[in-house]
Amino acid sequence: MLLLALVYAMPNLYPEDPALNINATRGGAVSENTRQQLEQAFVSAGITPKAVTLEAGQVLARFASAEDQLRARQVATELLGNVNYVTALNLVPTTPDWLAAIGASPMKLGLDLRGGVHFLMAVDMKAALDKNINDLTQAFRADLREARVRYRSVTADTERGQVQILLRSAEDVAAARAALARLDREYVFTDGAAEFSLNVSLSENRIREIREYALNQNITIIRNRVNEIGVAEPLVQRQGADRIIVQLPGVQDPAQAKEILGATATLEFRLVDDQGDLAAALNGRLPPGSSLYYDRNGQPYLLENRIMLTGEHITNASSSYDEYGQPQVNISLDAQGGNQLSQATRDSIGRRMATVFIEYKPGEELQADGTPVLIKQEEVINAATIQARLGRSFRITGIGNPAEAQNLALLLRAGALIAPTQIIEERTIGPSLGQENIDLGMTAIMWGMVVVLVFMVIYYKVFGLIANVALVANLVLIVGIMSMIPGATLTLPGMAGIVLTVGMAVDANVLIFERIREELAEGRSVQQAIHQGYDRAFATIADSNITTLLVALILFGIGTGPVKGFAITLAIGILTSIFTAVVGTRLLVNLFWGGRRVQSLPM
Repeated sequence: MLLLALVYAMPNLYPEDPALNINATRGGAVSENTRQQLEQAFVSAGITPKAVTLEAGQVLARFASAEDQLRARQVATELLGNVNYVTALNLVPTTPDWLAAIGASPMKLGLDLRGGVHFLMAVDMKAALDKNINDLTQAFRADLREARVRYRSVTADTERGQVQILLRSAEDVAAARAALARLDREYVFTDGAAEFSLNVSLSENRIREIREYALNQNITIIRNRVNEIGVAEPLVQRQGADRIIVQLPGVQDPAQAKEILGATATLEFRLVDDQGDLAAALNGRLPPGSSLYYDRNGQPYLLENRIMLTGEHITNASSSYDEYGQPQVNISLDAQGGNQLSQATRDSIGRRMATVFIEYKPGEELQADGTPVLIKQEEVINAATIQARLGRSFRITGIGNPAEAQNLALLLRAGALIAPTQIIEERTIGPSLGQENIDLGMTAIMWGMVVVLVFMVIYYKVFGLIANVALVANLVLIVGIMSMIPGATLTLPGMAGIVLTVGMAVDANVLIFERIREELAEGRSVQQAIHQGYDRAFATIADSNITTLLVALILFGIGTGPVKGFAITLAIGILTSIFTAVVGTRLLVNLFWGGRRVQSLPM
């Protein structure tokens, strides 16, 4: 057990390399040529990188020092620019290949130890409610047609948070009210200002549900996006009614994280209005039921307002190449999305369907709470002819380059945010501050161990040395287990838990040694005293440690990030201290005195 823990604790002895991650945004591309250009630029600037590699569609450059890392970022920014590329500072492990081959990796460090970035994000609840009203508008049209209720128009009034339905007669008003009320009892009906009109709004209870759903779904999607960009042990949690806290340990530059987290990318699929007059639309005369859109090159498209499918039904997205070697994104839909697209394209074979990429970006205008107003940006990616009735799987072509396809697939795979979010607070904790916390924590652990080691030797003599061996082994086991557990993260409170464990670990040995002394005082032989001491002390050791373990489990269950970090190390320390005290020291004691005829013990 000790050897296994030692092997998995070894990666923590290897320092991390300061590194640069260079990614392409929409419109950029990262290739082998980009890697070679960067490597040559670094060398020309007098910077010798340890390695410059192309991995998973991004360039990873490792350096020997933080100074080289900062200089290299400036060189990379001057070479590539900030428009189509994101250059992020990071720390990457230097675990040897033979350790990595068996799954050994360094202990994951929290934000307070490793440094990183902290974001406070605000969720635009009004956009979530507006989206729900727009969805209801389309649903009501289908519901009224199915119920055979004649209507003149169904429009969304997002300012008042209601759907306005204009009908043909009083009987139709009553029939529409009855048909929609059967679908959902949470609808609130009021008479409209116009004749034969009906306004439908949502109850307060349903509005609360929409807000909760938007916040919880955004938290889940942000977690998925963080996992996609490879940040180890992030913290994503709710704060208040519409705020989300995101902590990313190890990320020194928030640029890449902001690019991914702040993106509210989704897709809409609309039919191209081939019957409309595009020239008239460009002069401001839009045909009813259609709107004007543009692609990245400024090419105009006249698209129908009816949305055939939205990105919320996408279950998977991956980038690849089509038969002509051009990048594409393969899309998979859930059952509802597949049926919806199948119905929408059933009578549209031969027509063109446009893929509209939508994202929100903060503008210059501020809201009442001081946060920027989000501006909706829409861009046509492609407009392809529907060759056959579409189902749950299809592909998007016409994407500029492989890096762009990969980035789009990442955002769609991680999920489209239910409501737009924006970063309203940003803090960066430098690695130097994290290193200072590590140094202070290690100093506390070492001084605690020294005091305990000296005390045990003075009070228990040779048996104290055995207890000290168990204490060191206990520390190795804690580090090894923390390194092996995928979800374990060491934080500053976690280091406090290790310090506490160092003091508590010898409790079991003290109970055992005192019990052996009592057995010797009662006249038992050395062998009997050792045997009885370990056996009779075990119940007391188990009782005292189980009660502490229960408290640690409660702290882990209901606590937040720092409290969980303390609880994890405390729980692991309790289990390893029982193991080393009951199994480890007994093995050593029996090895030295178990098979010998001695009259006394050096304790």
